[in-house]
Amino acid sequence: MLVSLKWLRSLVNCDAPPDEIAHRLTMAGLEVEAMEPYHFGLERMVVGRIQSIKQHPNVDHLKVCEVQGSERTYDVVCGAPNVAEGQIVPLGLDGASLADGAEISVAEIHGVLSQGMICSELELGLGEDGSGVMILPSHLVPGTPLAEALELEDIVLDIGITPNRADCLSVVGIAREVAALFGVPWSPPAIDLVENGPPVETLSSVTIEDPDLCPRYAARVVQNITIRPSPLWLRQLLEAQGVRAINNVVDVTNYVMLESGQPLHAFDYHRLDGHRIVVRRARPKETFVTLDGQDHHLQKDMLLICDASRGVALAGIMGGLNSEITEQTHTVLIESAYFQPTGTRRTAKTLGLSTESSYRFERGVDPEGVITALDRAAQLMAELGDGELAKGRLDVYPAAICREPVQLRVSKTNRFLGLDLSREEIYKLLESIQLEVRTANEDLLIVDPPSFRADLTREVDLMEEVARLAGYDRIPSVSPTARVVSAKPADDQVIRQQTKQILASLGFCEIVSYSFISPRAIELLQLKETDPRRRLLPLRNPLSEDQAVMRTSLVPGMLETAARNQRRNNFDLRLAELSKIFIPRENEELPEERFNLCALLSGLRRPAAWNEPASTVDFFDIKGAVETLFLGHGIAGIRWSTTNPAPYLRPGHGARILLADTHLGDVGEVHPQLMQWYDLKGPVFLFDMDFDLFLEKVAAEKTFEPLPRFPAVNRDLAIVVSDSVAAQDLLDYLQEHRPQYAESIFLFDQYRGNQVGKDQKSLAFRITYRSTQRSLTDLEVNEIHTDFSQKVIEAFQAQLRS
Repeated sequence: MLVSLKWLRSLVNCDAPPDEIAHRLTMAGLEVEAMEPYHFGLERMVVGRIQSIKQHPNVDHLKVCEVQGSERTYDVVCGAPNVAEGQIVPLGLDGASLADGAEISVAEIHGVLSQGMICSELELGLGEDGSGVMILPSHLVPGTPLAEALELEDIVLDIGITPNRADCLSVVGIAREVAALFGVPWSPPAIDLVENGPPVETLSSVTIEDPDLCPRYAARVVQNITIRPSPLWLRQLLEAQGVRAINNVVDVTNYVMLESGQPLHAFDYHRLDGHRIVVRRARPKETFVTLDGQDHHLQKDMLLICDASRGVALAGIMGGLNSEITEQTHTVLIESAYFQPTGTRRTAKTLGLSTESSYRFERGVDPEGVITALDRAAQLMAELGDGELAKGRLDVYPAAICREPVQLRVSKTNRFLGLDLSREEIYKLLESIQLEVRTANEDLLIVDPPSFRADLTREVDLMEEVARLAGYDRIPSVSPTARVVSAKPADDQVIRQQTKQILASLGFCEIVSYSFISPRAIELLQLKETDPRRRLLPLRNPLSEDQAVMRTSLVPGMLETAARNQRRNNFDLRLAELSKIFIPRENEELPEERFNLCALLSGLRRPAAWNEPASTVDFFDIKGAVETLFLGHGIAGIRWSTTNPAPYLRPGHGARILLADTHLGDVGEVHPQLMQWYDLKGPVFLFDMDFDLFLEKVAAEKTFEPLPRFPAVNRDLAIVVSDSVAAQDLLDYLQEHRPQYAESIFLFDQYRGNQVGKDQKSLAFRITYRSTQRSLTDLEVNEIHTDFSQKVIEAFQAQLRS
């Protein structure tokens, strides 16, 4: 917020240098971000004295004036009829700008070089007289900057106001702070009303239909007012704070808003149907044209200021084109109100409007300051427009907004801040910012927050006030004495980290893909209609069509990453991602978030080398990665099933990952259609697994088995079976019917060829026998193994391979 130092000093008796004021405000939490001089647009304008005047040699109505500046004289061609020798005048030098934006430059005028310009009030923006040059007081010294000579120089502070300090969005608010920080008196602007018009009740009325959004609405009427430009002092203060001057009525509303923080609006009284105000919500499909000429479609929760038949202003945001102040306006109705902050913010954001008024209403204005600002504006309009102020005011305030007192404990305040302030010191600090403070006992103060401090609701808020008023530099710097102990990670966090380490040891690189994907990406996976991953959660404001829904699978992001790498000629890929997917739940707003694990392989198995032939990855590489992951977590009993693998895998080249009867995920080669869609060069293999289900299978505690004391005996079982028999089915049978003393059973060889016949294959299993009590003899192992082999042969109609 911009604050004029001249305006500030008119309210608070503080003669401290500007730098000191800026420093104190910054240290009190009101950061002064910049401090700039202001010259009312009069840069390169100086005071000049006309030394002599000569007739222009070529044009009768022009004269050539010799004008004295600070160190030299300037020849200036001038056509004003009132110039005379000895006059003190404003002299515009080369590079100066006039009020209309024109720039003065050295130029030849009808054969005579003119080195500047003698200006009128109108040309300088200092008045309305453009008939001749402006005559300045005779005591002014030539060469003095014009802004300095006319006391128009100012310093503007640019203060960063935090959202909770709405009370400081005004010159009065900053003056209150400066007075407290420097311990000097201050006084608000004096208000002296002359009510010489008829009773306001005979002229207008106010009706509030929605007191929730508008708890208070007040109005006054000024009659027989003259619309004219504002006086210089008012225009100077407005423009110093970045507000363009328009006319005396509109300028007063802006001036009082900047002064008090209370936004106001002025209506042309005779353009209000029924000469009355109705505050209501917008009706369905209602439209409204604001002062900037924009047409807005309103929603039913938006508050509208209306006359008897139509809307005339968007409450707290902007007035309407249909009731604006014009040069023909003679009677003005002034609005001063308190609008509910949330409603104002919602309307402003929805319509894309942000104004000085909405900025203040959104943060909360002073509900008790409504009348003060209204009276101040009425006084100034009547004075500057020669108007007649109607007697009394309209003030509709159905339910007064009350503030609860806040207790402040002295001992707790000192502990909290690390200070040693007495009760009396804290009392004076809070009282200096106009807080009503009462003493309850030696350690307790009762504080009644004023209506303009809506941010003071808790004890800690008052402690913050004590800290900044006492000075943050008084708070000692003390090293913390608490011992910092890192939190023990949860079990699931540990397992996830271990999983990433296992995959990294296998050469996988971790990726992180977007949680937002395209709906089309899920359709391409060809999941069943009943698959929960087909239920998508759309975003309200997606970044693009390709990121319109929350992901329900990691596969699309993995394939997109692989395609991006291949487009950059990186074909040897080992990628893995352990992240969340989002599955919508019925009748619940938030989705179910589950961790999934997805990994991808493509390209060469190992980097090309001279001492071994190049070989590409295949199904067993990705399958081996899954097995290593399970082994790394101490999980045994993993099984594979070729029945109904994921539809995004190539038919006949994929499998389901099973543990007991639980389907954990799928592994295999990516389907050719997906390869084509993502423009992938293959083959590409991946596995996708529900990691939360996997977590449930990881034992919380690892158990230890002692090393075996007795030797093992190995026997091989090589049988020839039909090619339709899955190795996993045979292995499941062996595990389920494992013979006595069998410690482990695993497949170590598979053969298809002429030696076993057409449509047949040979599977070789190694069975390890061991007893925990004694050493087994070959005789008893052979007997057990022969009986077991016979059962297998009968169960699968197999034959022993010789």
